[in-house]
Amino acid sequence: MAAQRAYTTHPLVLRRVTVRRVHEVTPRMRRVVLGGEDLAAFTRDGTAHPAFAAPGFDDHIKLILAADGDVRAALPAQLPHGIEWTPAQHRLTRDYTPRRVDQRAGELHLDFVVHGEGPAEAWSASAREGDELWFVGPKSSLRLPERLDWILLIGDETALPAIGRFLDERPLDAPAHILVTVSDDAARQELALRDGDTIRWVVAEPGDAAALDAAVRALPAPAGEGFAWAAAESRALLPVRRYLQRERRLPKDRVNITGYWHREESAAPEAPGPADAAAQGPAEIPSPLPWLVARAALQLGVVDAVADAPGLSADALATRLGVPGPGIGVLLPLLAAYDVVVGADGGAGLRLGPAGEELLDDHEREEYTGHEAELLLALAHLAPALRGGTSPWRLASGATLHDTVTHDADRYGELVEECEQLVFLLTGLTADPLWGHVGTCLLTGPGSASVIAALDDAGRRPRLRIAEEATPAGVLRGHITAPDRIDWTAGPADVAVAAKALAHRTDEEGVQLLTRLAGWTGTAVLVEASRPDGLSPHAAEAALHAYTATGSPLRDSAAIAALAQRSGWTVDRTIALGWGTEATVLRRA
Repeated sequence: MAAQRAYTTHPLVLRRVTVRRVHEVTPRMRRVVLGGEDLAAFTRDGTAHPAFAAPGFDDHIKLILAADGDVRAALPAQLPHGIEWTPAQHRLTRDYTPRRVDQRAGELHLDFVVHGEGPAEAWSASAREGDELWFVGPKSSLRLPERLDWILLIGDETALPAIGRFLDERPLDAPAHILVTVSDDAARQELALRDGDTIRWVVAEPGDAAALDAAVRALPAPAGEGFAWAAAESRALLPVRRYLQRERRLPKDRVNITGYWHREESAAPEAPGPADAAAQGPAEIPSPLPWLVARAALQLGVVDAVADAPGLSADALATRLGVPGPGIGVLLPLLAAYDVVVGADGGAGLRLGPAGEELLDDHEREEYTGHEAELLLALAHLAPALRGGTSPWRLASGATLHDTVTHDADRYGELVEECEQLVFLLTGLTADPLWGHVGTCLLTGPGSASVIAALDDAGRRPRLRIAEEATPAGVLRGHITAPDRIDWTAGPADVAVAAKALAHRTDEEGVQLLTRLAGWTGTAVLVEASRPDGLSPHAAEAALHAYTATGSPLRDSAAIAALAQRSGWTVDRTIALGWGTEATVLRRA
């Protein structure tokens, strides 16, 4: 039996609300009550949008602010089924959890921690009746397991809205054990506890990882099946995640940990004026050395070893890792210089520094050891690749990326995981009229699992086939929650959906795939990123990453049309899905 999916997706809608009232919950928490017609179903620019829904206790909406005060210029573009984050120089976004959604009164309650800094807190401090606020979301809601004996809710002050909403609405009937760190006792709130619940308040500085870790370890371990939810400063949660999964041995699907904010080690300087910029001179090009050193520390196991046994000497670390000779001695000074470890000078033993603590996070690791890291290393061959008209990946590995991932299930699995966010963008595709006459759908590409999930969410139930020769056998099985209607042998179908299937293929390999699909169906849909995500801080790098992988930049509509024409297809229409992603509907010529 397939595991339950962890999230329910929602349509992404841009909404305008206005302030109705503001009051102080505690000296450390300010509540802003918002209302407006956009919380109900409404129509804008001829497109109907559903009523606001945030059923999950820890749902997030994205508030849209502007550093220059011009919020209208910072708004994203509303698509019929999604959001396109167009470039906006002064846009600021912050995620907040609805404390309460009152559908009858048409009100949304947001709680803001009073800490005296940040654009969202500043907005709440000056908010007056009638002031407008724009937001998007939520994009999804967490699905808790149906049967639990207990739930553990851990957080700092920023998690109190989610914890309070859970206790008010009780999405599951199980005792709740709550741990909250607060900066002082004035931040404590009255919460709706029941018999069997427990709560512990711990006074600690915001972002104090040691205090949070110690408090979590001091909690008793309830008997039976449980679920742990935690939200706080991102780095402070790293030892909590490690403890719950490695020592308490909670399965990954019974742990949900989210970094609600990130503590800056030092205050950011003010933006320089023209005279300051001239005095500073040109920006330096950063060295790749810290990246390579961090990669080596992860590959050798240095980060995990120091995390598991703080206080190791350099010799003991070398013995533990099985690294002969002076290798660790060469590496440690650099690891200390980049704050991966501290104590490398022969003091009280080694322990992790701030950078090392961040490397305990799986997502951070992937930047140094996963597929993204391998693409980055391939850039060493960028110049000869540009001269030769090929991809850096091919020069670095001797094979195309498609050949590589087809014969490496683990690497293909990384592509599948990267595509999991695709499910939030596919509403525009699943709402398209083409599904009205589809009985059988052929799927290919690492985004296939997301397509299946989106079809299920939309109530579309075609018979599904997987093109095995284009998708390594078995890789998708662990990501698909509805295997009962899937035929793992490709064959004729009413429509074929290739989800991110071109992103790891050269133009020639793309033509081969499209030609093969033309033998199975008369209608095909290509789901691909055609331009950078406007919210990503790395948007400028997107074209280079694509070129590194395939020898082609991000393929826009014209490039997709050219590949289609070469393989016997014509473009019927393009469906904008948002976040730079499009679905191109092809008809066989």
